[in-house]
Amino acid sequence: MKQSILLKYVIPFAIWYGIMIFVTIAIDFVLHTYHYESVGLYLGYIGTFLIISSFLYSLRKRKYIDTGSPKHYLMYHEYVAWIGSVMILVHAGIHFNAHLPWLAVIMLLINVASGLVGKFLLKRSAESLVTDKLAMAEAGISTVDIDKKLFFDAVTVNAMRQWRAIHLPIALMLGILSLIHITTVFMFTK
Repeated sequence: MKQSILLKYVIPFAIWYGIMIFVTIAIDFVLHTYHYESVGLYLGYIGTFLIISSFLYSLRKRKYIDTGSPKHYLMYHEYVAWIGSVMILVHAGIHFNAHLPWLAVIMLLINVASGLVGKFLLKRSAESLVTDKLAMAEAGISTVDIDKKLFFDAVTVNAMRQWRAIHLPIALMLGILSLIHITTVFMFTK
C-alpha cells in the first residue's frame, strides 16, 4: 500500500531536525564534560560566518554571481547553514538570563525548520502527488475518487507551498537580531 506524504516525507523531516538538536546537545555535553565551555564562544563566530557564506546561493540565484551551478550553490547553502546553525546553537547554550540571544536562537530554529521544509518536503511531496494522480488515472480510477483518496496529501502539499513566505522574513529577522546581539556584545564587553 502507498505511504501517505505525511509518513513518507514529514516524519523523516522531523527526524532530521531532531538529529540537529541531538548533535547540538551532544557537542555541548562533550564541551561541558571536558571543561571546554569557552569553545562555544568561538563556535558562534564560526557558525555566523558559515551562515553568512551560505547566502552565496541567494546571490547566485539572483544572478549576482554568474559562475557555478545553482544546484551546487543550493547544496552548499543547505549543508553549510545546517552546520553553522549547530555551531550557533552550541554557542547559545542554555542561558535564560539573555533575552535577545534567545530570540535570535528561536528565529534560527524556525528558519532552519522552514528551510528544511523547502529542501525535503515541498519538492518531493509535490512530485509524489502528481505521480500518484497519474498512476491512479492510468489505473482507470475516476477523478472524483482520485481527489477523495489524495485529499489529505493535496492539503499537505498546499500548506507546504507557503514555506517561502515564512523562510525569507524569518531569515531577515534572524539577521537583524543577530546583528543587534553582536553589536551589544561589543558595546558592553569590557
